[in-house]
Amino acid sequence: MPRKTAETYAFIDASNLFYGGEKSLGWKIDYQKLLNYLKEKYGVSKTFYYAGIDIGKYQPTEKIDLAQLIKHFTAELENPDLTEAEIVLIDRYIQRAKFYQKLEEFGYELIIKPVKIFGEGDSQTKKANCDVDLTFDLMRYMSQYRKLIILSGDGDFAPVLQYLKKKHKEVHVLARGNRTAKEMRQLAGGDFKDFTYLRKHLEQK
Repeated sequence: MPRKTAETYAFIDASNLFYGGEKSLGWKIDYQKLLNYLKEKYGVSKTFYYAGIDIGKYQPTEKIDLAQLIKHFTAELENPDLTEAEIVLIDRYIQRAKFYQKLEEFGYELIIKPVKIFGEGDSQTKKANCDVDLTFDLMRYMSQYRKLIILSGDGDFAPVLQYLKKKHKEVHVLARGNRTAKEMRQLAGGDFKDFTYLRKHLEQK
């Protein structure tokens, strides 16, 4: 008989958990503290972080290389014809890429997708939907973990989490209360924790 795994994996849906930025949350997150909290509280051995990133005209061959992306944007800044607004935007892209590099240094496993632009002019919206990637990994790695922590309140994940519970996986939901779907709360029951009450553990001083 194969030995049952005792591993615990965490899956972070960044767009859902942190949507609206830290301004709406009311405090700044220390991502090293977040990773430490997941390890100490739940015994997490792997933490997957799903998010989008602006890549401009950079064309990755396969996986996005953050160092190459930063190099690409840095070269763009040398263009003397850039407007002040364009310089600010490119610098913002560079800072985001460096932020993701820091997450990798901490020990997060990144799954990042290029942001896509929909619409035109003032009606433009940006989106990098990583829900399929996260759902796929929940199933792909299910033989490797006994317990999972999902940091998302998105009700679209409820069916796959319900399936995993039927497969005797222990499911914990850690999300912002005001952004958590009812079906996610019901599914987790006593294993739901409101992220907004973790300020004393996770705030960046």
